[in-house]
Amino acid sequence: MPALPPLNAMRAFEASARHLNFRLAAEEIGVTQGAVAQQVRGLEARLGTALFERLPRGLRLTEAGRRFQAPLRRAFRLIEDAFDDLSNNRQIAISVTPSFASKWLVPRLNDFLTSYPDISVQVDARERLADFRSDGIDIAVRQSRSPIAQDLNAIPLFSTEFVVVSSPELASQISSPDDLMEYVLLSDSHGLWPLYLERAGVEGKPRTISFSQTSLAIDAAISGQGFALANAPLVSDELTSGRLSQPLSEVLVDDLSFFIVTPKKPRQPELVGHMRDWLLSQV
Repeated sequence: MPALPPLNAMRAFEASARHLNFRLAAEEIGVTQGAVAQQVRGLEARLGTALFERLPRGLRLTEAGRRFQAPLRRAFRLIEDAFDDLSNNRQIAISVTPSFASKWLVPRLNDFLTSYPDISVQVDARERLADFRSDGIDIAVRQSRSPIAQDLNAIPLFSTEFVVVSSPELASQISSPDDLMEYVLLSDSHGLWPLYLERAGVEGKPRTISFSQTSLAIDAAISGQGFALANAPLVSDELTSGRLSQPLSEVLVDDLSFFIVTPKKPRQPELVGHMRDWLLSQV
């Protein structure tokens, strides 16, 4: 058997390939960024080919890097599975967007841990879609209009109703959609304010602040910076606690729904079933 590259070098490459960033890979592994970069350079020298393109703001896998990443990730998953089988360490990884994680999942997650004290949960909160084959993800929650890929199972979690929310102080100052034009409208990446205003019969060009994530628009609304158009399920806790108010009865119903997504043949069917059933129970 030919001598394999050092395990630390392969681990450094695999983490860097997932994050496309040496700093984030170093934080995951628990070493310095320089150590990760050095390990990857050594691996590239041993293979005689570049695995990454170094960019000003991160990394990009080369063709060789892409070819190397997928089987290496599968190999690490096999090692992790073997360890889990012997150590009785039951862990499930769930992929969600940052906004869904902070505004819906995390506040409820302790209930899952109470119901299943022998299962650990890894939350992967990133905007990019998870790859069940290479990222080690067992189950995901995603917002989508288009049909989910045929090789995946998708179960509706809840349909999306967008509601106007603001701080209680601001909410008390408006009584109709037309009044919104006097205030700042907080928009997220979905950009649904124009559709809401059109359907409500409001004319004119509003002042807006745009955010890349829904959670940021919600937080800005809580702090009194303006009115947000938010997914009703994502602001239910803030409305109940009184941190936010819903001043208008007009809502926007959109087909941008949340789905629970799993592989047709999950790696851990029992744990995936527990998480799926628990997610549905929380709606």
